[in-house]
Amino acid sequence: MSIEESQKDSNYAMGALGQIETGNFAVPGWVIFPPDSIRVVSWNINRGLRLERVIEFLAGAKADILLLQEADQNARRTHQINVAKEIARKLRMNYAFAREFQELTQGSRTSPAFHGQVTLSRWPLSNCRIIRFEEQTKFWRPHWFLPEIPPFQERIGGRLALVSELNIGDRTIVTYNLHLESRGDDRLRCSQLDEVLLDAQRYRPGASAVVGGDFNLDASSGSVANALERANFEDAMASRHAPTKPNSFFEQGKTIDWIFVRKPMRPSGAQVHRSVSASDHYPLSADLAFT
Repeated sequence: MSIEESQKDSNYAMGALGQIETGNFAVPGWVIFPPDSIRVVSWNINRGLRLERVIEFLAGAKADILLLQEADQNARRTHQINVAKEIARKLRMNYAFAREFQELTQGSRTSPAFHGQVTLSRWPLSNCRIIRFEEQTKFWRPHWFLPEIPPFQERIGGRLALVSELNIGDRTIVTYNLHLESRGDDRLRCSQLDEVLLDAQRYRPGASAVVGGDFNLDASSGSVANALERANFEDAMASRHAPTKPNSFFEQGKTIDWIFVRKPMRPSGAQVHRSVSASDHYPLSADLAFT
């Protein structure tokens, strides 16, 4: 490949990674009496490799908001399916999909593959945007000495938060769908989370907001929990913490997936669905009441 061709491919990738794909499959209707509470599910679905099982659980969960991480688009490993669109179509929900990475070993120059975060809602989504974190690891960058085969996961892009606003009658809920870095250390992940909490300050203090996703760290205590508390976010899991990653041969299960809610919304009934085996993470759900 020539230098000009390589630069052209890189420019295309960065342009594509800045786009947000949206679609509307929810049945439109007027909200005369807004609900007193809503249900949210957050889940790293591991590319959608077991998509039928993922959709089966999500359909049964009857959630109003879904915050999903690691959804594939046009990747060989998931049969070139647009996972975000397929889930939205099957569940009759609206969706916004943000491309986290272009997966260089899963597509081709003429048919690139991506994966990223998708937020789904039974109500209209608006003002969707991407926070591409300023601090990123160099781990995923392509290297000349690595063969272009799937185990090396060579990628272009970086971790992000997908921000969306949900309009339920006269109420607006801001959602932050996170996937913090799995490589590097907690300092890197904390700097990425700080960008989200800083962004949340742009909304009035009483505005309803949800921060959820794969944090890749324990947010139940220490400086991370303190930062969230200072930003007026409450841990939806409270005393119901449980590992969200199953045990493996190499390590014990980890508690790294979270849902935080900004007051005056109040969480209840939160749980980790540890009987669901459709991903390498367990899904989380919580009911959020308007107060």
